[in-house]
Amino acid sequence: MPLNERSLIGQEVAGYYVEDIVGKGGMAVVYLALDPRLSRRVALKILNPVLSVDDRFRQRFILESRTVASIEHPNIIPIYEASADAEGVLYIAMRYVDGLDLRRLIHDRGPLPLGQANLIFAQVAAALDAAHAHDLIHRDVKPANILLAGDHVYLTDFGITKHRSSISGLTQTDQFIGTPRYMSPEQINKEHIDGRCDQYALACVVYEALTGRLPFQRENDIALLWAHLAEQPAPLSHLRPELPPQADEVILRALAKSPDQRYATCAEFVTALRDAIGGQPSDPFGARRLDPFGAPGADPFGGRRLDPFGGPGSGPHLVPPPGQSPHSGPHPVQRAGAPPGRHSAAHAANAANAANAANTASTAMAGDAADGVKAARRGTGRPTRPSAPKARPGRMPIVVATLVAAAAALALVAFVIIDNRGDTWARYRTSAAAPLTFHYPGDWTARTHQDLFAVASPHATVFEDLFVSGPGADWTRAEEIIRDEPDSATGVYVQVSDTLDASGTSELMKPKMEALLPGQVDLGRPVQDQAGDSPATRFDGSLHDPATGARLGFVSYVINREPKTMLVMYFCAKATCDDQTQTRIRQSVRLS
Repeated sequence: MPLNERSLIGQEVAGYYVEDIVGKGGMAVVYLALDPRLSRRVALKILNPVLSVDDRFRQRFILESRTVASIEHPNIIPIYEASADAEGVLYIAMRYVDGLDLRRLIHDRGPLPLGQANLIFAQVAAALDAAHAHDLIHRDVKPANILLAGDHVYLTDFGITKHRSSISGLTQTDQFIGTPRYMSPEQINKEHIDGRCDQYALACVVYEALTGRLPFQRENDIALLWAHLAEQPAPLSHLRPELPPQADEVILRALAKSPDQRYATCAEFVTALRDAIGGQPSDPFGARRLDPFGAPGADPFGGRRLDPFGGPGSGPHLVPPPGQSPHSGPHPVQRAGAPPGRHSAAHAANAANAANAANTASTAMAGDAADGVKAARRGTGRPTRPSAPKARPGRMPIVVATLVAAAAALALVAFVIIDNRGDTWARYRTSAAAPLTFHYPGDWTARTHQDLFAVASPHATVFEDLFVSGPGADWTRAEEIIRDEPDSATGVYVQVSDTLDASGTSELMKPKMEALLPGQVDLGRPVQDQAGDSPATRFDGSLHDPATGARLGFVSYVINREPKTMLVMYFCAKATCDDQTQTRIRQSVRLS
C-alpha cells in the first residue's frame, strides 16, 4: 500500500472504495469509504503498513478488533470488519458518523455546561464498563476518541497495541500505551493494568471538559509523565468556583495514583461526580444558553440531552448516527398507523346492555312524568288563576322525557367511542434495530433509536434516553414517572444481540443483560414459552437504579434468531408485569 495517504482516494482497498480522508494519526489514517456490497458508507481505518510486519501484532489486532465487534452496546462504535488486505495491510471498517469529537467541542466552546457533561460521560462510562465486562481495556481514552452524534455518544478506537515507542521514548516495542496527557501511572510504569486505568484516563478527560484545561500541563512529555506519577492537579473548584468541594474529592479519587484507591467502575465514578455537583444552583459557563432542552431551575448537572452541535460547518468525523444522513434528526420516530378498532363480542354485549338500560330509563322517567300530570289534574285545593291559558296536558313531561332519552343515547355513543378508542392498537413495523412486528396500545409512541433498539411507551422519549445510556444511566426522569405516574411507566423494549442465549441460565444471563440495560438486573429462572409463533425463553425480573432506588419490573423473552438473538422485554412499575397488555403484546410478536 502506498505511504502517501491521499494516493488511496479513488482506489479500492479490501473491497471498499475510498472517497476521502476524515482523520489521521501516527498509527493510522481514517477514510470515508463506500461498501458496494451493502451500499453504505463506512469509516475505513487503515493502519500504517509498518505495523503489519509484526505477526504477533497483526494477530492480536485482529483478535481484539473482533472482540470489540462482538460487544453489543449502544455507545461502542460498531465494527463491521477487521482484517488484512491482500498485501497484508491491516484495516478496520466501522460505522461512519458525521459529527464532532469531544476534543473539537472543548476547543471550540471551552468548558462544557454541566448537564451536557453529565450526559456525555454517563455514556462513555457505560461503554467502558461494558468493554471491561468482556475483559477488554481501551487504554487510550481521550477526547478525540469520544464522538458526538447529536445527543448520542460513541467511544471508538479500542484495543490498539502500540508497536513503536511513544514520542517520550519511555515504552518498548509491543507495550501498550495511551496518550501521555491521559495516561495512568500503572501504564507509565508498565505494571499490570485493568479497567481502572481507563477510569483514570476518563477522569483526566472529565477534568478537561469541566475546566477547559488538562489536570497536568507540562512543557515536555518527561515532565508530564512525572506529574501523573507524583503530583496532584489543582482542585476543580479552584478553576470552576461554582463546583463544590465534594467534586474535588470525587475527581481526586478517580485520579488516585494507585488503582486500588479508585472507584470500582467508571459508572460509579461519574455517578458520584453527578451527585456531588447536583445541588449547585447555577452554571455561569452557560448551561442554559448552550442546552436548549434545559428547563429553568433544573438540576444543572442533570441535563438529559446534548446541544445538537452537528452542522454543516462541523466537518465529517469518524462515527455517526447509524443509518441516517447528516441532515436527518438524531432520533427517527416510527409512528405506526393505528388500525381501526373492532368490538369484541363482549363489547357488543356491553353496548346492547347499555342501550336497553337507556330505553328502560327513558320509559321509567316518562312514566314518572305522566304520573305527575295526573296528580296535577286532581288538584291540591289551592286557588288558581282562571285567566291563565291552559297548556296542552302532558306536553312538557314528554319533552323532558325525550331530552332524557336523547342524553342517554349520547351517553351510549360516548361509551361506545371511548371503549372503542381504548381498544385501538398500533402496529410496530420492522426495522434493522428491531426486525419484528408487534402490536402496542394506540396511545403509546414507538421510537426506533437509530439501528440500536426500539421502544414503545406512553413516555417513549424518556425511556429511550434511559435505555440508550446503558449501565450507569441517569434515572432521574424515569424515576419521576415511576413515582408520580406509575400506571404509565410501562412499555416494550426490543434489541438484537449476539451475546444473549435463549438456552442460558439465570446466572449466565444476568451479567449479559446488565451490560445491555440500565441499572442492575434481578432475574428469575428461565421458563420455556412462546412469543407469537416463535419459541422463546421467558425471564421475569426487575431492573433497578441503586442511586435512586427506582425500579421497573419486566417480563422478557429471549428468542433465538439468525444471525443475532432477539430480546423482547415488556416493563412496568409494578411488582409483576404479567398482565393483559403484556399477554397481547407477546401474542402479536412476529419475527421478520
